[in-house]
Amino acid sequence: MNHTSPLFKSVYGPVESWRFGRSLGIDVIGSHSTCSFSCVYCQLGDIEHKTTQRQVYVSTDRIKQELDELDSHVPIDVVTLSGSGEPTLALNLDEILACIREQTRWPLVVLTNGSLLKDRAVRSALQLANQVVIKLDAVSHHQLQRINRITNGVNWTLTLAGIKAFSEEYLGHLAVQTMLLKPWSADEKAQYIQILQDLMPDEVQLNVPSRPRVLTHQLEARENQVISSESHTLHSLSCVSADILQGFAAEIETATGILTRYPFAKVKATVA
Repeated sequence: MNHTSPLFKSVYGPVESWRFGRSLGIDVIGSHSTCSFSCVYCQLGDIEHKTTQRQVYVSTDRIKQELDELDSHVPIDVVTLSGSGEPTLALNLDEILACIREQTRWPLVVLTNGSLLKDRAVRSALQLANQVVIKLDAVSHHQLQRINRITNGVNWTLTLAGIKAFSEEYLGHLAVQTMLLKPWSADEKAQYIQILQDLMPDEVQLNVPSRPRVLTHQLEARENQVISSESHTLHSLSCVSADILQGFAAEIETATGILTRYPFAKVKATVA
């Protein structure tokens, strides 16, 4: 399967991020969205290729060449591996991370859904990142299926065990990112806090969808811009209020002592 097109650029942005500042994106997946999840809120739309199979999607040489062509005067705060899907699916992840560290001077961040952290090779490769942010939107297999719409081969128990193993091995800055679409029950929050107490990341990032979700994949969706589309190709997403985010963040910090961040801008009830 060809995962790149002639117009595809692996290096894109920088993108403005409330978490990271000006983030230079590195897409290691290609022009076809590929992931082990197809989250209901994913800015890429429905994932085109759902898999847990690791392979080389974008060559390390291609990424190296695009980094060589980068304007050195562009202001950048971090380099982030994200883009068109789950970056740990890239079999050459270790080579790519080593290449980025050699060619750039900025902190290196990897965003992952954690589903492949059960693989020792993936955990080892991620040691090259300065910061790893792991998605954790669920506290049960049912919730994982409902929110993240996992592909065959992804299991809640094994995924959580992989995240736990990584948290014990990783020497960099570890963050847990959680998307809230609606208020959680007291039981769900208690289970989540228990998981955090077991993992003890350096920080928690509570988030909400920032814009409508496209229904068909567009590469521009990698960046934080509103996609110009007809209304029937966009899906409005419900999300929680800023007050709920603030309250949950306070609960987490009180129970765990872990720094918990969230968007400070006032959040509307519905993104439209």
